[in-house]
Amino acid sequence: MKPVRWPLLLATLLLIGAGRPWHWSLPLGEAPPPVPVGNAMSGAKVELGRRLFYDADLSANGTLSCAGCHEQHRGFADGNRTRPGVHGDPGLRNVPGLANVAWLPRLTIADPAITSLEAQVAVPLLGEHPVEMGMKGLEAELPRRLGADACYRRMFARAFPERRGRIDIATVSAALAAFERTLISRDSPYDRDRRGQADALSPSARQGAHLFADKGCASCHAGRDFSDGAYHRLEPAKATDPGLVEKTGLTSDAGRFRTPPLRNVAVTGPWWHDGSAQTLDAAILRHGQKLTDAERIAITAFLDSLTDQAFLTDPRFSMPDEACGKRL
Repeated sequence: MKPVRWPLLLATLLLIGAGRPWHWSLPLGEAPPPVPVGNAMSGAKVELGRRLFYDADLSANGTLSCAGCHEQHRGFADGNRTRPGVHGDPGLRNVPGLANVAWLPRLTIADPAITSLEAQVAVPLLGEHPVEMGMKGLEAELPRRLGADACYRRMFARAFPERRGRIDIATVSAALAAFERTLISRDSPYDRDRRGQADALSPSARQGAHLFADKGCASCHAGRDFSDGAYHRLEPAKATDPGLVEKTGLTSDAGRFRTPPLRNVAVTGPWWHDGSAQTLDAAILRHGQKLTDAERIAITAFLDSLTDQAFLTDPRFSMPDEACGKRL
């Protein structure tokens, strides 16, 4: 009888487990989001990404996790105008929600070059303008910190058998991106109305939906997630945050920012790219449209109908209670 080669057997089992097809939780007939060839979805990868999303060890001083700025009950937004970084650096922009980010063609407010979730991870993790999680220059800390945890070593091995369980910026980013692709919001009253539930929308919200289209709001807030992905200027450029011009160098891009998606918008305030609109009503008024009070109330009711309560409370997106069979 030949001896069992346990390392080889373990590697094979990990590969089989990690390679199981990922099953998307989507409404009937809806196609899944695009997934990069180099980062195929797997349950092991999503599980790892979820744990990393809530782990403050991804920040320089261990005080800030991704979830520290992206809170589930707020649609994975923040609730503050801007969020200071780990060293107290003032935040530059309002934290965006993460609903349906897997479908967004551009992933930041004013950098058209960032088009993948994997690349976007570097903005908070390694960015210096402003400093958020502060890991620039500390990249070697990630494998040291995470690798000291036997459970993390097992999770990386299951998630990345083709990379032999390597722990580094690339695999951390890939796992976080995989988890973020599962943050799907498609069960708001608006969605249920679209699927034929006659009583899903209130009369005011239904009127607001018509006004939203008739008043031209939908020309920029277009598509299923209410963003055309393009850059627009609604106010004069400010020196504190000149917008798209920082990346393009074109003076015509000063003050231009990407149209924000509106999924769960009623719970993601404060609003505007700098969080300077303290109420949703104020954000509507700053678009410069002439609206009666009744029209504004109706549009607000429509925007409120984009809130997906199931998404805000889904336990699959919350902080995990355990890993590797043990409580965290």
